[in-house]
Amino acid sequence: MSAQTELTGVDLNEEQRELASMVREFAEEVVAPQAYEADRTHTLNLDVVRQMGEMGLFGLPFSEEYGGQGGDYLALGLAIEGLARVDQSLAITLEAGVSLGAMPIYRFGTEEQKQEHLPSLLAGEALAGFGLTEPEAGSDAGATRTTARLDGGEWVLNGSKQFITNSGTDITRFVTMTAVTGESDGRKEISTIIVPNGTPGFTVEPAYDKVGWNASDTHPLTLQDARVPEANLLGERGRGFKNFLSILDEGRIAIAALATGAAEGCLEAAVDYANKRTVFGSALSTRQNAQFTLARMRVRVHTARLAWHHAARLRDAGRPFAEAAAIAKLVSGEAAMDNARDATQIFGGNGFMNEYPVARHYRDSKILEIGEGTTEVQLLVIARSLGLVG
Repeated sequence: MSAQTELTGVDLNEEQRELASMVREFAEEVVAPQAYEADRTHTLNLDVVRQMGEMGLFGLPFSEEYGGQGGDYLALGLAIEGLARVDQSLAITLEAGVSLGAMPIYRFGTEEQKQEHLPSLLAGEALAGFGLTEPEAGSDAGATRTTARLDGGEWVLNGSKQFITNSGTDITRFVTMTAVTGESDGRKEISTIIVPNGTPGFTVEPAYDKVGWNASDTHPLTLQDARVPEANLLGERGRGFKNFLSILDEGRIAIAALATGAAEGCLEAAVDYANKRTVFGSALSTRQNAQFTLARMRVRVHTARLAWHHAARLRDAGRPFAEAAAIAKLVSGEAAMDNARDATQIFGGNGFMNEYPVARHYRDSKILEIGEGTTEVQLLVIARSLGLVG
């Protein structure tokens, strides 16, 4: 199943097809060979991250002024999808590095902040995280407990964050934190503040022992009287959560692309295995039940791809895209999980062995129905777009 065949019907121009083919080749030749060992040892391969940076992948949707490629979100999605076929951990490293690390600086930073941080982030020489989720807060802004108060021209932060991607690597430069900075009309005023790694009082706790995405860097964070300059405020004071929600809408498109790549990786592996596996004297692929399973897997990939492409094109055209992004994230996340389950079944006992990529996809894909907005949150967004409130 070639990249050319898979991309037929989605109306990509020649440059976009070349990008997709380049990433696919890189994924096959560089990413795939190290994926099993990286997963087994829970190690993010920073040499591969460096190569991704040299290819310009971290700079795809940014202007050339700051070292970007001058592309768009569709281009970013193509790269993420191509990586996720063989390694979701590296795909999420790229997605989070762009959507959660660099994009908030690009969208809301001062010119000084952009000049300071973007060149290294867009080159893949540095990573950054975004500290939103807390033990008792995520999509519910009102539950945020991390605080930041001004004292002598500095923000003093106290609190904790959890599930923060790219927060503790050797090349992580900072994490942008949401924090309560006061009250406005009886509601918590939430702002975003850049906290450099190594700041006294800012502790990156030991990495999680996760079910999947084992080669992705994810940590809980603790802030105890961590002090940073007042100028580290990102964007307008009090608009931190609202600004992040706009970033989250874009991120859902990227996650949908990742999920589509995962679903496609499962399909390709299952087709190949079914063609080679002999049962009762003939190839598994000749059995109608296997054919129907593989056909449904193909439908899921096709539908997921159309959904995220549509959302990306709306976003790149400057049109409203929040509902389309939610639909894409919902459809593709379910496609990835369903295809992982079906691929594992096609593989039989071998599908339960971690040396096979479908086993890794089976463990990795569940988070695609949870992270960056759960399935239930996507349904809520879609319901509200229908005018349903309550």
